[in-house]
Amino acid sequence: MVDMEINIVSRDTIKPAAAATSSLHPHQKPCNLCIFDQLIPTTYVPMLFFYPIIDPNFNLPQTLAHLKNSLSHTLTQYYPFSGRTKDNLYIHDFDAGVPYLEARVECRMFEVLELQEIELLNRFLPFHPFCKETESPDLLPLVAFQVTVFACGGISIGISLSHKIFDTQTANIFLKSWASVSRRDHEEAITSNPNLCQASLTFPVSDNLPQKYLAFMESMWFEEKKYVTRRFVFDAKAIATLREKAKSELVPNPTRVEALTCFLWKHATSASRHGGTSRRASAVAHAVNLRRRLKPPMPDNAIGNLFLWATTIYNPSDTGETTDELCDLLQLLHESFNGLDHDSLDALRGEDGRRAIFEYLDQLLEWMEILDPTPEIYAFTSWINILDEVDFGWGKPFWIGVMGKVGHAFRNLTVFVNTQRGNGIEAWVTMDEKQMSIMEKDPQFLAFASPNPRIMNV
Repeated sequence: MVDMEINIVSRDTIKPAAAATSSLHPHQKPCNLCIFDQLIPTTYVPMLFFYPIIDPNFNLPQTLAHLKNSLSHTLTQYYPFSGRTKDNLYIHDFDAGVPYLEARVECRMFEVLELQEIELLNRFLPFHPFCKETESPDLLPLVAFQVTVFACGGISIGISLSHKIFDTQTANIFLKSWASVSRRDHEEAITSNPNLCQASLTFPVSDNLPQKYLAFMESMWFEEKKYVTRRFVFDAKAIATLREKAKSELVPNPTRVEALTCFLWKHATSASRHGGTSRRASAVAHAVNLRRRLKPPMPDNAIGNLFLWATTIYNPSDTGETTDELCDLLQLLHESFNGLDHDSLDALRGEDGRRAIFEYLDQLLEWMEILDPTPEIYAFTSWINILDEVDFGWGKPFWIGVMGKVGHAFRNLTVFVNTQRGNGIEAWVTMDEKQMSIMEKDPQFLAFASPNPRIMNV
């Protein structure tokens, strides 16, 4: 029996390096959010990194002390992350600091990974993932850490990132910066310094953001249901086959993520309609990084929620059919991606852009009122080709996990993560429990998806 009791041995608050405190004085002016930050409800995104330690000369106390010290120095450059939000407009109080927990568990890392019980993963995170945070957001930290040491020296780093300021790329640049400082790669640390102002200058906040938009966005993120999270792995062969099935004359070379998104969309809606005659519309909302789609492109180190949801809807009542070819769904998805081009995004810049964003939200509100019943919404986000380089000096992560279970109120969400071996993709799927129980028994789904295989094998 594996002892999975995790003991918190210390709780600290890490602040920007004391030696650099004086350099923060010029920055006491609050750091503005951008309008996309404003519109996102306060909730924590989880990320988990597992590192086996096999070096017999590994000095654990020294490593743990250095990890905290390197985080403090990293926060000197990323000082907004050490602050607190104010009135959903800006970040201030940069000396508030970030929670930092150290924990011990009396079992080996590979014993935990062999259990294949992803529900246990939340024990390695400082905050519960994707909860509807009801506490005043002005009091909540923007990021928190839990470093857990396993018997025989393996280490996991669990991170809870507030979606109020972190999108995936922001998390990526910050974690890579911390890792480069930790392994004393000063050249990379300098080149990855953050751009703190570009997002708010390009997409400024609204001093009088209408409450109806905040309420609408919260309803899009959270819905009371009994959700479960499952991990499915698609190997390289399965992905190649699905890409072949999904291609068409209009989209001759679909990406891996596009093919998997539509495959999951297809089977999720099929599970929803199982045993009934429901023709309820379904929609996909796929997170798209805006930085390189803007003209001129915004730098990768621009922090903030610089993404939009590429949305598309399939309404069976329009076609009179309730089954869909993969290639048909992929064409719909591809069109939604193409719609986020630099011309359409340029219209969202500045004061005029804010009005365009409000008009877009009004259209969505109207759209949701017209469709009866309201469509099922499936959200997707990709962590493919990022996060793999988060090397603190002990090598790349052996495995990147996401979470065990979301809060009781959330939405259908799939997170795509690279397998660390074999060029496959892990899909972390959160869905209504009844719907999930149908999909994970569907033989056509299981012909391509492997449910929670041994982590040692992927």
